[in-house]
Amino acid sequence: MPPLRLSASLACADWLHLERDLRAIAEAGVEMLHIDIMDGAFVPNFALNLDMMRAVRRVCTLPMDVHLMVEAPERYVARFIEAGAAYVIVHQEATRHLQRTLAEIRALGARAGVALNPATPLCTLEYILEDLDLLLIMTVNPGFTGQKLVPATLRKVAEARAMLQARGLDLDIEVDGNVSFEAAPRMIQAGANILVGGTSSLFWPGASISENAARLRKAIQTDPHAGEMDKT
Repeated sequence: MPPLRLSASLACADWLHLERDLRAIAEAGVEMLHIDIMDGAFVPNFALNLDMMRAVRRVCTLPMDVHLMVEAPERYVARFIEAGAAYVIVHQEATRHLQRTLAEIRALGARAGVALNPATPLCTLEYILEDLDLLLIMTVNPGFTGQKLVPATLRKVAEARAMLQARGLDLDIEVDGNVSFEAAPRMIQAGANILVGGTSSLFWPGASISENAARLRKAIQTDPHAGEMDKT
């Protein structure tokens, strides 16, 4: 099992104090930054962009996992890698030539990821699993923060981990959407190892980022599977 990591969703940060939040994220030991790119077409919203990524890179060295919620993401892969993306994640539903896009991401020096919406079955990945470094399972429908967890997606995470293990693949499984203090242990138990923290955990308004990160890690450690994961 790959190591457990937290990824902070910058769409949920305080934009009036972004540099402060970035420093707090790093000081809290959060391992990654999750960058949601939305085009208003694939999802009914707009969020983040290349200029924001370049500004972030000036003050923070944490790896960025860039989640392209856009139509035909292959048009932009090179530009996001140039802007500092360590991971580029495209939606299976949004690109016509998925294997070609994943190969391009790797050829340009980034790690390649695929995201699946809640209703998209795992079987759509049957012939591209070896082209992946990361699988992102959306646990809500993409496009907005603050949504409720889609319960069936926890079963999907478990089935994804079993599918990967059956193929001898030790890939990251990331989950995005309502990664709350309550839901996170169940996500880890199902087989996820990267948690995207937003308004229901890392950016929960009732405490600081540092306090929220500590609370989230403590919640995860209450699950025996999380403890096993830390030892790998």
